[in-house]
Amino acid sequence: MKLVDTDETDVLVTGASLTAEERDRPLAYRLKSEIDRRGLGHAYRRAVVVADLWYLQNRIFHLNPTIAIGGPGANGVSHELAEALPTVYSRDERVFVQADFEGELKRGSLWGVDASFTAAAVDVFMTEGYLEDLLSRIWRFRTGVFV
Repeated sequence: MKLVDTDETDVLVTGASLTAEERDRPLAYRLKSEIDRRGLGHAYRRAVVVADLWYLQNRIFHLNPTIAIGGPGANGVSHELAEALPTVYSRDERVFVQADFEGELKRGSLWGVDASFTAAAVDVFMTEGYLEDLLSRIWRFRTGVFV
């Protein structure tokens, strides 16, 4: 049974360190809950949460829309994306939302200078239209034969 769809299932990535697990993983699960809620029970319109080390070792999941949560020092995926993604939101040089949803690969990175500012970045992503933009691009109605 297929559990993840590379077009519709979002992969949320946090750092693997104890600090990242304590601070960033709960934020990832909050975002996951919101994505799952908006998926309205469609099989693949949901999110999964994984650690950066696992994600970096399993390249097949790089095809999925991906959101890294936590700063470049705490999350290897955020570190890789820091130079590649444009900053679409910044507040006081403490809260950052980086994203590129235009291309085939949809990528984002949500982080701040500390845990409270990373939480603010996740809030901005969920409430200021960035999440809607991502989901509207990946959750288009598909036609075809389903068995």
